[in-house]
Amino acid sequence: MAVDYTVIVVYLAGMLAMGWWGMRRAKSKSEFLVAGRRLGPAMYSGTMAAIVLGGASTIGGVGLGYQYGLSGAWMVFAIGLGLLALSVFFSARIARLKVYTVSEMLDLRYGGRAGVISGVVMWAYTLMLAVTSTIAYATIFDVLFDMNRTLAIIIGGSIVVAYSTLGGMWSITLTDMVQFVVKTVGVLLLLLPIAVIKAGGFSEMKAKLPTEYFDPLGIGGETIFTYVLIYTFGMLIGQDIWQRVFTAGSDKTAKWGGTVAGTYCLVYALAGAVIGTAAKVLYPTLPSTDTAFATIVKDELPVGVRGLVLAAALAAVMSTSSGALIACATVANNDIWSKLRGAVRRDGGVRDGEAHDEVKGNRLFILVMGVAVICTAIALNNVVEALTVAYNLLVGGLLVPILGGLLWKRGTVHGALASVVVGGLAVVGLMATYGILANEPVYYGLLSSLAAYVIVSLATPATDPAVLAAWRERLAGRGADAEAEAEPAAVVA
Repeated sequence: MAVDYTVIVVYLAGMLAMGWWGMRRAKSKSEFLVAGRRLGPAMYSGTMAAIVLGGASTIGGVGLGYQYGLSGAWMVFAIGLGLLALSVFFSARIARLKVYTVSEMLDLRYGGRAGVISGVVMWAYTLMLAVTSTIAYATIFDVLFDMNRTLAIIIGGSIVVAYSTLGGMWSITLTDMVQFVVKTVGVLLLLLPIAVIKAGGFSEMKAKLPTEYFDPLGIGGETIFTYVLIYTFGMLIGQDIWQRVFTAGSDKTAKWGGTVAGTYCLVYALAGAVIGTAAKVLYPTLPSTDTAFATIVKDELPVGVRGLVLAAALAAVMSTSSGALIACATVANNDIWSKLRGAVRRDGGVRDGEAHDEVKGNRLFILVMGVAVICTAIALNNVVEALTVAYNLLVGGLLVPILGGLLWKRGTVHGALASVVVGGLAVVGLMATYGILANEPVYYGLLSSLAAYVIVSLATPATDPAVLAAWRERLAGRGADAEAEAEPAAVVA
């Protein structure tokens, strides 16, 4: 394993080096939080694909393939569909808003007062998303070094927190591009063909496995519907995803770069399912589906290649974790702490006399949130339950007011607040009643959120025409704050 260890150590050292380089680049709030809104198509596509394809998509996707065959691709497939929908229908408008958070968008659309409550829900989602990715470190480090779970979480989490804190979005963007390349080479170009060959090819796989393993709908219609509801719609509204959209250098980059990333996700989904199906042929009686990825990597790949593929798994986990971490810190600082202190005007600027270093403040919040994520990950064990809680809260509480604000001009701030509160409470109550992994919480939570939004919006005065006029100006790319208008026009890659 010495060669494999060397590959991993070099990879981790490279992540820290890029964090140091990013620190020298991030000199303003815009540079630190959204990479100066200057990413070109190549870098934007790579980093967007990297953040949405995390440990759940890689390790979990292979596990679903092991359990269900080709239909195990549906979870990651739903993520790809969501990214495609976001890119084609919404990303250009989102990028033109020149904001930093989803809650800022809600304040612009509804005229204020929606940000803090929606910020709390979004913060809970991004925190749990970062926690699930951090927990996944334990699985990979256990395969690599036979390491204690707590120590693995601390080491892996500390590396992510270090490079994210140093350079913010610039560091995360650079590391995500490397992680995208490593994942592509490790999973698609190496592990996929090797796994199929080791299993005897597709003809041998079909001969040894039940026919339902090759049924595209074998996982079940209700499961597919739930995946689409949670993950496809979750992609449309998550702060971690929107914050990447904000990095695009132009409307076209946001639209077409995201479309390329979404298409890549569909390919990655199918690859994970095929690898899992091959693992079922090679190891028909594994104690847990989640061990399928690690087992086939450890036992079937040659020295050196094994280290690269494990680095690919580590890259998948780190990209999602770092993206969720900076999103969590951005929401905590900009949408909750700053507003509670009364230091932020409606347009997002800082009041006169607030002479604090914004980059230093955001850097501190990443560090604090990073420590909180590591501690929470140590305390929790079940990744699936934590991820389900995160997406249930996100979809049940925020999907309706966000999409309603973009699509229905009659929606009001009172309707938005009612939607967030009713949907969020319904999801929490139904999870307590039916169980965290049940489908009912997100189904009924979303319906109650929609009902509250429509009824309360129609029962309250329409949004001030001046607010709607300002909103339309921002959607058209006009009226953004001075900082955004002053940003350099040059794009990177």
